[in-house]
Amino acid sequence: MFAAVDTKHQDLLIQNLENILNKIKQNKTPLINESFQQFLNTKNGYLVSSLVSEFLEFFSLGFTLAVFQPGTGTQVHGPDRGNLAQDLGIVENENTRDGPLLLEVMKRCQNSNSREDGSSDSSLPVLHNLVTELPLLEAKTSLSNEAILRYSRQLVLPELGVKGQLNLSKSSVLIVGCGGLGCPLAQYLAAAGIGRLGLLDYDVVEINNLHRQVLHGENRQGIPKSLSAATALKQLNSGVEYICYNLILTPKIALELIQQYDIIADCSDNVPTRYLVNDACVLTGKPLVSASALRMEGQLTVYNYHGSPCYRCLFPVPPPAETVTNCSDGGVLGVVPGIMGCLQALEVLKIASGLGTSFGQFMLMFDALEGRFRNIRLRPKNQNCAVCGANPTIRVLQDYEAFCGSSASDKCRTLHLLSKEERISAQEYKKILDEQVPHLLVDVRPPVEVDICHLPHSIYITLDKLERKNLDCLNHLNRKLLEGKQITDEEMSFPVYVICKLGNDSQKAVKILQELSGKELGVLLAKDITGGLMAWSNKVDPTFPQY
Repeated sequence: MFAAVDTKHQDLLIQNLENILNKIKQNKTPLINESFQQFLNTKNGYLVSSLVSEFLEFFSLGFTLAVFQPGTGTQVHGPDRGNLAQDLGIVENENTRDGPLLLEVMKRCQNSNSREDGSSDSSLPVLHNLVTELPLLEAKTSLSNEAILRYSRQLVLPELGVKGQLNLSKSSVLIVGCGGLGCPLAQYLAAAGIGRLGLLDYDVVEINNLHRQVLHGENRQGIPKSLSAATALKQLNSGVEYICYNLILTPKIALELIQQYDIIADCSDNVPTRYLVNDACVLTGKPLVSASALRMEGQLTVYNYHGSPCYRCLFPVPPPAETVTNCSDGGVLGVVPGIMGCLQALEVLKIASGLGTSFGQFMLMFDALEGRFRNIRLRPKNQNCAVCGANPTIRVLQDYEAFCGSSASDKCRTLHLLSKEERISAQEYKKILDEQVPHLLVDVRPPVEVDICHLPHSIYITLDKLERKNLDCLNHLNRKLLEGKQITDEEMSFPVYVICKLGNDSQKAVKILQELSGKELGVLLAKDITGGLMAWSNKVDPTFPQY
């Protein structure tokens, strides 16, 4: 433990460390005085050592820092313990010059990790930023008394019993995506006693995740989702092995990763990842339990299991990128992915325990609004399928973003339908307002989004009504154009700016207005506002709500 130091020095160190932690948790670069310059690596992040964790624990600050070496995913230990004033520094050498990288700042209750001898267990799940080979799970021949007591309520089920529980304990599951589907799935798999749980996600916890991603919390904002999930799961069942991956699943690493797990659960929210996971499962012979949730609906299917079709059998060609909607774009009621994630957990547990699945030849459809489930029988395995057919053409993983024409990200997509000349920035539009240049601002969002927030001088015509060329809307727009031209007393093209949430639908609307200009509508010059209302909030008016 640290040597005693004078109170003044101790208070100064605590004050500086608390300031650093608060700034990092807010995702801001802290100002570090001369005593702490050794912790700052301007290129890669923060240089810290496990001594900081010990220091924070020693003074009961209730924080734990998880520190990892870039490129290895292993925990970094600081210099030898000794006098506090000397040992807080990190000696620059060939190994530390590129970082240890500070990936996490986690707040926790020390009492919950206390051992019987009074010492504290500061261990945290290790966060991996690359794929490493995992040892085989040890196959148990019997259950301990503790396991019998813990799992007693499911052990007495004739369908499961001791044999089924032992099967669970030697099974490994990889969850791709620790969001609305992945959280309840992981929670019930951990509770049921699955042997190893791989948790993969490239993203960090944000406040807008919390209505549906129930393993995370307010105090974990900015923390990688996989580590946040594992931390919560470890409190639920410390007997499960948790492997956290803070990375994007790519064709380069997918086979190496997926072949190390028995069952794969796809909880992603984008088309390229769905094709990638499917193809990797087929090539490695792994069953794939896939689910999705959007708005008030959900779907679940088990692919590539005992001769069942794969995802490509059903969907050989991806949909046009502009037609795909995810939760960020279309919204979702939080409980809907919760239900679908629980159903995924059920199917994974049935497969892992040896019971088998009910959805190898069926797709489960859930309508939350009607409170109705229904099963749709799937077509048999397609013998002409490019990856699992009789003569497959896909034997290696491909570029799935190019194949799908979209990004392998669950974030809101960005369309590029207009030229640079057909768009203006939020700042440029603010200048137009300030100079009181006559124009028309058209908000093409649905009414439910307009109710959340809007610019007071805009008029509202939804994109779907523009696409249908709704007569009432076109007449309304024509009247507004005529009023604007009377004010300017000009016959030239009247400027119309289109706005939406993020600048995607507005581009589609501009395309439609350009086609209607001088025909169904008066002559106009249509442009959209890049980034939409969220860009307005970020770059012009920080008091404007974000959603």
